[in-house]
Amino acid sequence: MASMRDIKRRRDSIQSTEQITKAMKLVSTVKLQKSKGKAESSKPYFNLMYETISSILKKSGNLDHKYLKPGASEKKAVVAITSNRGLAGGYNNNIVKLINGELPAEDTLVYAIGRKGRDGLARKGFQIKADYSEVINEPLYRDAADVTLELLDGFTRGEIGEIYLAYTAFKNTVTQIPRLIKLLPVEMEAGGDEDKGKAHALMTYEPDEEEVLDSIVPKYMSSLIYGALLEAVASENGARMTAMDNATSNAEEMIEALSLQYNRARQGAITQELTEIVAGANAIS
Repeated sequence: MASMRDIKRRRDSIQSTEQITKAMKLVSTVKLQKSKGKAESSKPYFNLMYETISSILKKSGNLDHKYLKPGASEKKAVVAITSNRGLAGGYNNNIVKLINGELPAEDTLVYAIGRKGRDGLARKGFQIKADYSEVINEPLYRDAADVTLELLDGFTRGEIGEIYLAYTAFKNTVTQIPRLIKLLPVEMEAGGDEDKGKAHALMTYEPDEEEVLDSIVPKYMSSLIYGALLEAVASENGARMTAMDNATSNAEEMIEALSLQYNRARQGAITQELTEIVAGANAIS
């Protein structure tokens, strides 16, 4: 059985940890409110951008454009958005597992945004093509545009044939959903049952579809990446707040159990001392 000194030392250590997890929970709560507001206010724009591009392509007929067909290479590129810090439950590991399960490590180049995902994927055998880890600290649209330019440059040169985006979508404070979506080649969505039999006017381009798509697709990709960055930040703070809340609850339970154990040991020691005093008094008499 552990001594009273050992129990007290362990209880004090857990109390110190509890204070840290409480502080981290409060910090994450404040950051969550800010990042959640940004993600929710920008989400309608990015959803509309995606719907608009899909609608344009669906009404364009069979276009022969470089962004609408796979590139010359068998290599795939994935923008992996995670965090630079841990202590967020399974937030980072979920993205690593998603990419590792869906894309082959030997044929995939990783454009990492977040050190945790970069390191995790490197351990799985993925090649880290570029590291933009500092972007996740304070995402800007300019950062998303820079990543897009590098990706499109590699796609145009034939270094990569497909481009994917892996991030954690923010649903609510306690629910975050890891997602993997294809950015390029842009896929035309087939019309649903309600569109069957309906005549649609074909989309016309001015001056021509080549120039229009060269302008629209980069903006489309930048918008999706920026929207994913904002959702990822909100998801990270939500996951960390939940993890720290659980850690604080566990610490409180452990402190309560150790306090009970300490009191029992203390009562046992007092009882033993009284027994020894009584035995000594009886021996003298």
